[in-house]
Amino acid sequence: MRKEDKSTIIEQIAATVKEYGHFYLVDVTAMDATATSALRRDCFKSDIKLMVVKNTLLHKALESLEEDFSPLYDSLKGTTAVMFCNTANVPAKLIKDKAKDGIPGLKAAYAEESFYIGADQLDALVAIKSKNEVIADIVALLQSPAKNVISALQSGGNTLHGVLKTLGERPE
Repeated sequence: MRKEDKSTIIEQIAATVKEYGHFYLVDVTAMDATATSALRRDCFKSDIKLMVVKNTLLHKALESLEEDFSPLYDSLKGTTAVMFCNTANVPAKLIKDKAKDGIPGLKAAYAEESFYIGADQLDALVAIKSKNEVIADIVALLQSPAKNVISALQSGGNTLHGVLKTLGERPE
């Protein structure tokens, strides 16, 4: 491969890393053509971009970016596929669902601005909530006390009215 071609590929990989907020490094060494094709279809259905890359080119692409991706460098061994996505836990759920005997196997991931190294991190990645899910949970928690107060006021409307009327009529 010519040096110009490598530079173009490195730039494309770097642009893809910037485009997506999360990516997973996956070991696809033991997958045959049928399994790889099925994985590609499932990735497409789940809005995941799957890219098989040369480790050295991915390493150079990550080095060219402003963020420090050095914790991932040791995972760049063997055959590596990269799953790019905008929702942090979608690839983890797909890997967990598809993995038979650890194939495809998780090497590492960069999700929600954190590094996850090793296949043992898969359950942690499945459990990650997206920023939108966290915001929705916070909004629900904030709404709950207000709803309780409103429902208490509505259910005890007659009683509250009676109490206020009695207090208003009380001589001072």
